[in-house]
Amino acid sequence: MSHTAPTLRAALAVDLPEDDCALIEQLEPRVTLARDHSLNAPARWNADWNGDPTFTRSPDQQAAFTELLDGADALFGIPDVDPALLAATVRANPRLRWVHTTAAGGGAQVQAAGLTPDELSRVTFTTSAGVHGSTLAEFAIFGLLAGAKDLRRLERDQAARDWPENRWEMRHLDEMTVLVVGLGGIGAATAERLHAFGATVWGTSRSGRPVAGVDRIVPLAELATAAAEVDAIVVTLPGTAATDKLIGEKVLAGVRPGTLLTNVGRGTVVDEDALLTALDDGRIGFAALDVFATEPLPAASPLWEHPNVLVSPHTAALSRQEARRIARLFARNATRLLDGDPMLNVVDTVEFY
Repeated sequence: MSHTAPTLRAALAVDLPEDDCALIEQLEPRVTLARDHSLNAPARWNADWNGDPTFTRSPDQQAAFTELLDGADALFGIPDVDPALLAATVRANPRLRWVHTTAAGGGAQVQAAGLTPDELSRVTFTTSAGVHGSTLAEFAIFGLLAGAKDLRRLERDQAARDWPENRWEMRHLDEMTVLVVGLGGIGAATAERLHAFGATVWGTSRSGRPVAGVDRIVPLAELATAAAEVDAIVVTLPGTAATDKLIGEKVLAGVRPGTLLTNVGRGTVVDEDALLTALDDGRIGFAALDVFATEPLPAASPLWEHPNVLVSPHTAALSRQEARRIARLFARNATRLLDGDPMLNVVDTVEFY
């Protein structure tokens, strides 16, 4: 008796270059990626998953897009990056088994869909965690260096053509102890680079497992104590109920004057009011932030004009390689799914990370 090899019909739910679509099918030939690029909001830049906000579908296009999604076993991306559309698709398509989110923190999008326990059990959700590790680690290092070298002072002096009479000491990473809050893909990549700079690296971990380049693993329960003993803090955590405002008054109250902080995780992890207070009284000497609790950052936010804050518009992760890296990850997970092996980056549907 012959047995038919398992196959997977996936649907393209967001814009992905055709070369990367073809790569998925090349890397895992058992996958058919159903796609019609005219149905997706066109990307304005590489890995612009939301696409052009002016894009609209005709009624016929919307019907075709819905049919594409409802006939798939798996989705590449959350449709239109819209949790409500994800919920509608899950409910309309009983054969759907797997959804891959293009965000590293895709668990928050899944949570926002408001799916039932049965729906969360039926469909496996995976994220693109790790794909952005190297790019966000670079921004974390950049933020620490900007603070250590007093970028703002250099900019002021240059603008004023002021050559100070007395030279002043810069700070150096190889003289610092840096606490990396969260040792997932981004945190591990950051720790590796900090170690190469000669820094002493501490990191928080739920598992307690050793991580390359990390000199001390700090239990999360000891976060505030550890934060008071370091020179800099790098936040890489996803946004969950457990991490909401984790870096708040309790943690920031005891930090050393001039502590550097950079956030490349989710904006909700840092209590921005507590951060502003710590910036104003000098406990935090400099903060480099790529993410914020509300995005876009409201024009009225004091963070915009604070002299010791560097604002980055949630763009540090973007690179020309992002879409291709996510396509490769999708193909690897498709192989695991078809072979019955554990998938990578599966969303915890209790804490949604």
